[in-house]
Amino acid sequence: MTTPTVDVQQLRKAFGPTEVLHDVTFTVHEGEVVGILGPNGAGKTTTIECIVGAQRPTGGSVRVLSRTPHLDRGALRQLVGYQLQASVLPNALRVREVLEVFARLYRTPRDVSELMEETGLTSLARRFVGTLSGGQRQRLSTALALVGSPRVVVLDELTTGLDPQARLAMWELVERVRAGGITVLLVTHALDEVERLCDRVTVVLDGRTIFTGTPQEMRRLAASGSDERGSLQDAYVQLIERRGAVAEMGRK
Repeated sequence: MTTPTVDVQQLRKAFGPTEVLHDVTFTVHEGEVVGILGPNGAGKTTTIECIVGAQRPTGGSVRVLSRTPHLDRGALRQLVGYQLQASVLPNALRVREVLEVFARLYRTPRDVSELMEETGLTSLARRFVGTLSGGQRQRLSTALALVGSPRVVVLDELTTGLDPQARLAMWELVERVRAGGITVLLVTHALDEVERLCDRVTVVLDGRTIFTGTPQEMRRLAASGSDERGSLQDAYVQLIERRGAVAEMGRK
């Protein structure tokens, strides 16, 4: 087995007296697309912040490309792309200008024109960022995550605000990214997106990993048998409800 591209082991994170991550564990290998699932407040964002080096873990370990993120942020900045669900972009710049500015921050940037074509931004090249719709900003944020030719890319709610045609185009982009050997962490609530794109999934609940495996394995676990024909959304809901009920019983 090769060394994981992303290796998270027994990750813990506390903010003052409040521990928000108790035990998050999963691995991601080169060229995989792994979905990070969980209800709002489950700890997904904090986990991702530890992976990209924005937060220092309280306990456990995180390794990305064999580096410790919070200690090697400079090196990993050249290797990891991060698309935020909500990002602050310079409203007074045009779309192409923003991409060109960000491209200069990397040693081996993507060709801006090519990337704009891939992400559906070519027709918006001269538009000011401040005039973009939410979906258009999302496409720009995704392009910024890819402009540095990363080896790992984190996509947070990739298709939020996009119409069906644009969602399909973004899914096809992720498939091309994976075909190029890039590792993708996909934070999402969209189970159809998981079904289409993810090799494996990790489910986080109350700051703990409650499942990691393939979508088919999640169906089997939720069904407590071998039936894989049920919907992935039903399997996910059952898994959350069962584990949540067990956790509540343990607290009583």
